[in-house]
Amino acid sequence: MNERWYPVMAGAGGSLIIAVGTSPGSTGFGLIPVTASPGSGGYHALGWAAVVAILPALLLIRWWPHLVAAGGLLTSIIWLSSLTGSDLGYVPYATGYPMVVIGVLGGAQSLIGGRRTGAGSVVAALSSGALVFGAVFHGGFLLFDVEHLRIWHAIMLVAGLAAVVPALLHWWRGDAGALGSLRGPWWQWRRLRPALTAGVAMAVPLPLAGLGTERLADLLGVSVFALERHGNAQTAVIGASVLVLVAVLAGVAGPWSLAGGLTAATMLVAICAPVLLGMAATRHDGPAGWMAALAGVAVGVVVAATRWRVAGAVVLIVGAATTVYVAWSATSGEPEKLATQEHLVPGLVLLVTMSAAGTAGLGAIAPALARAGAVPAVLGPFTMVLFTAGMQTLQVTFVNADGLPESTSINAVGHLDSAAFLLLVAGAGVAGTGVAQYLTERWEERKRAGQIRREAAAAERDRLARPIHDGVLQVLAMVQRGEAGGELAALAGEQEVALRNLLRGGGSLGRTGGKDFDVNAALALPGVELSAPATPVMLPAKPAGELVAAVRAALDNVRRHAGDRARVWILLEDENDGVRVTVRDDGAGIAPGRLEEAARSGRLGVSQSMRGRIADLGGTTAIHSAPGEGTEVEFWVPRR
Repeated sequence: MNERWYPVMAGAGGSLIIAVGTSPGSTGFGLIPVTASPGSGGYHALGWAAVVAILPALLLIRWWPHLVAAGGLLTSIIWLSSLTGSDLGYVPYATGYPMVVIGVLGGAQSLIGGRRTGAGSVVAALSSGALVFGAVFHGGFLLFDVEHLRIWHAIMLVAGLAAVVPALLHWWRGDAGALGSLRGPWWQWRRLRPALTAGVAMAVPLPLAGLGTERLADLLGVSVFALERHGNAQTAVIGASVLVLVAVLAGVAGPWSLAGGLTAATMLVAICAPVLLGMAATRHDGPAGWMAALAGVAVGVVVAATRWRVAGAVVLIVGAATTVYVAWSATSGEPEKLATQEHLVPGLVLLVTMSAAGTAGLGAIAPALARAGAVPAVLGPFTMVLFTAGMQTLQVTFVNADGLPESTSINAVGHLDSAAFLLLVAGAGVAGTGVAQYLTERWEERKRAGQIRREAAAAERDRLARPIHDGVLQVLAMVQRGEAGGELAALAGEQEVALRNLLRGGGSLGRTGGKDFDVNAALALPGVELSAPATPVMLPAKPAGELVAAVRAALDNVRRHAGDRARVWILLEDENDGVRVTVRDDGAGIAPGRLEEAARSGRLGVSQSMRGRIADLGGTTAIHSAPGEGTEVEFWVPRR
């Protein structure tokens, strides 16, 4: 298989592992159940073990296949331990799951950075769709034997690990493309910033969740009884505090991180209640629920793979919001009816639309985050913490007419209007991120175009400066030295014609020739010892003319700087892939720094007439000289 598909395979395999990790039940899995409503500030805290795992994982993102494989092995170990009834504790899972998520997102960043934006968006979308599918997948098996669910988990784990193997072997020494724009030593601030801010963001909920009711009441200036009576308010205070602090950290990480993290978290918060309603409505219909979620993920992946991923994601999100509003209105503001009466079709529609919107939405914002090398940090730790805090904050609205928390286990379902509103907010965030990315790219393209124009203008000036130096300035130098005669008159007349031709748009001061040019004959100059092959050395007209002009510029430098008694030798070599000409004199040599000083003062004999000419042909120029030891100038031009 083509190695270009290795990251996609690894991303799909890692997404299977993520789906197992978010499929709660007898296996004891479930980091943040997507369809569950947090019960308290500390219940969904990821723990210091997750913080310790995330920091090195983000710093080692170039080894993303290793992260996916290691996290998948830890998940498999926990799964095996569940079969024997042993309890390995929270630490292995809290470290393994984040490694898988960050590794998959690192593969997505590598693909996008390698100009495979569609494939990278697909992998990022799969990581999001796996969250929804994993939760709904368990819900579809609520009425089945637990062993049935365990078999599916085993199949998904084995398939996921097998899919990672090709990428692991290919990038055994690391994938530099996963760094995105964050190249350079790991200790640089631009490399450390995403990892450090994400690690701190993961740690923010821990001390806040540890606040007791009495301590929080003292901080808020209210009675302990009020907080105990309104538990949702206590959770919302903690969630809102986390939201503010983590949003500030996301801003420190960069504007793309802030926009992307808030948009992704809002998306996940918005789809929770509708997904929960769809699961409840389809709970007695076997695998229909998880198959609907899988179909929605497939739709979102297809949209993420296209160049219209932003527009397509916005359409799906608006469609999902419309579906929620219809469900709200059709049940007269009591959407629980869909669950209690087990309406299959509305439940399936909710699962398909929510899964498609969540999958396509995160896939659409991934390319914008990849510009800053922030896909793993933002769609991983930042999004998860903001999502949990958002769910905690939203719970303050889950109250009945008396202002007390509702007792039903699906109390979030009774507030679908909030979910629909948040879906529209998330759609606006996806659209805004896409527009900002488009405008940024256009600005960078204009900046690059301006740079190209400036470089082209400089190249054109250099091209015109060479023949002027060779011809016009030579005439002026002869006049200045008081030289006269037929040679001066002929040269002046020739340059007058060439200048007029240039002003009329003729384009060049150089002579034109036929298709082939004998460099050997052209270098047979009086007063110069030539060592050359006995046969003609043929080159196309343009490179031959430029090479001869460069040699003559070198000879002119010898006449002006080496002294009248200096001897000059020319060595012409006909090589297989090019022609090499060496001009050697026994004059005074070139003092150190003299060439740089000449270029700064506007004397372009070496920099343009010699080096510039040969460089434009794809050749090389080497100058070897020392005071009192003469000068050797070597030109090489390719034959084609």
